[in-house]
Amino acid sequence: MEWIDKAIESFKNLNFYGTRMEIGDWLEILIIAMVLYYVLVWIKTTRAWTLLKGLFVICAFLFFAYFMHMNVILRMAQSILGFAVTALVVVLQPELRKALEELGKKNLLATLIPFNISHKEEEIFSEKTIGEITKACVEMGKVKTGALIVIEQKVSLHDYERTGIDVDGIVTSQLLINIFEHNTPLHDGAVIIRGNRITSATCYLPLSDNLGLSKELGTRHRAGVGISEVTDSLTIIVSEETGKISVAFDGGLETNLDAERLRNRMQQILNKSGEDEKKSKRKRKGRSHTKG
Repeated sequence: MEWIDKAIESFKNLNFYGTRMEIGDWLEILIIAMVLYYVLVWIKTTRAWTLLKGLFVICAFLFFAYFMHMNVILRMAQSILGFAVTALVVVLQPELRKALEELGKKNLLATLIPFNISHKEEEIFSEKTIGEITKACVEMGKVKTGALIVIEQKVSLHDYERTGIDVDGIVTSQLLINIFEHNTPLHDGAVIIRGNRITSATCYLPLSDNLGLSKELGTRHRAGVGISEVTDSLTIIVSEETGKISVAFDGGLETNLDAERLRNRMQQILNKSGEDEKKSKRKRKGRSHTKG
């Protein structure tokens, strides 16, 4: 049809600052934008997000040094730039390998178009789950059953799940108690919870190197603090020696928690994250209604 040919011709003749824009140029811009978007989404769910924020701080300092004519600092930064890129690739090697593996497994159309939005909304942490975890920890503390429970937030724990055994069950106090019961196949290691489901058990966690931790603390406590140092997860530890309940978050450790304090701490940390997600969804909906 004639009007379609005219529209295509007009689109081809678009130009910015005297440069003619072809259809291929527009496609190239779209592809680059999509790649950058998905790279940022991937980075936000890995340790790379924390490293990226650190790089932003360094870049801001280098801009400041540039405007203040700090030539010695700029020369030093230029000389170590090549080593820094190599070091960054080495540090992020597990995340890069995982990203390539997932890219090979996923359907390209399903990756570009997120059809599983409703599934993600079902994974929001509920009040009932908080109650079940609290009940299980108190019961295990009474009989001095050791436990290590890691609750995922924004940073993915898939790398640590792969070290354990898949469970994929709804969080209940009975299931948690059975998993950590003495002399059972799943009692050793950590349980990982995502949303309202236990995803894996017997998972291995990184131990903290924090010299400020008490030497009386065992491997469970050091593992709980260790995972909280590299992710934004909340970890609950029940001591096998004393039966006391502790919470590790953001590299810190709170000990001797009773049922009420444990429940309040989980609500404070986890519901805050949930509220942030709800607010961002409301903003997106508000913008779409405004555009409509």
